[in-house]
Amino acid sequence: MNVLNDFISLIFPCVCEACGDGLQKHEEVICTICDYNLPKTDFHLDKNNPVAQLFNGRTNINSASAFYLFNKDGKVQQLIHELKYKGKKHIAHFIGTRYGIELKNSPDFNTINTIIAVPLHTERLKKRGYNQSEYFAKGLAESMNAKTDFTSLVRITANTSQTKKSRYERWKNVEFVFQLKETTALEGKHVLLVDDVVTTGATLEACAQVLHQIKNVRISIATIAYANL
Repeated sequence: MNVLNDFISLIFPCVCEACGDGLQKHEEVICTICDYNLPKTDFHLDKNNPVAQLFNGRTNINSASAFYLFNKDGKVQQLIHELKYKGKKHIAHFIGTRYGIELKNSPDFNTINTIIAVPLHTERLKKRGYNQSEYFAKGLAESMNAKTDFTSLVRITANTSQTKKSRYERWKNVEFVFQLKETTALEGKHVLLVDDVVTTGATLEACAQVLHQIKNVRISIATIAYANL
């Protein structure tokens, strides 16, 4: 089996999704050098971090964090591009499992019991074939011993992309876009709401406001990356 795997690797080499260099046998998805040098935020160690500040005075969030800093033309952007537009769902799952270990050891996140991904509209889901944030959620759930819920929160409007919109335009673009189909099962839960990238927080805020219709729910937020406009 090892000989077969080595032969397959010669024809279809496994490469780092961040830099494109070949992976060593002990490496997976991201090479050791990139893993060391990718700009991790450590926001989960700071209750008043920049992601958390996005929601201050806007909606009640228990804690908020992001794994990486998103820089234009950087390796994190490369990872997100491969994930969203090249069908490489395994990137999100891998990052989720890694980040889940860190969040599980944080007192602000270690009581999470349900993880919800920002939903895609059915039209977008059909076109892309998958929701990248769900794979991030699945990875997190594995490491955090939590459940995933991809049915209670739905997107009922196929709004346009948030890219290149102003902060106000982003907020208006997601107003009245989300709806709850189920509330009872989430009552009293500490829910982790997740997405791939947070910029202004408008989409996550819109989701959180809907989730606050649930009795005694607590909401925290985690994303793969934070892009500072």
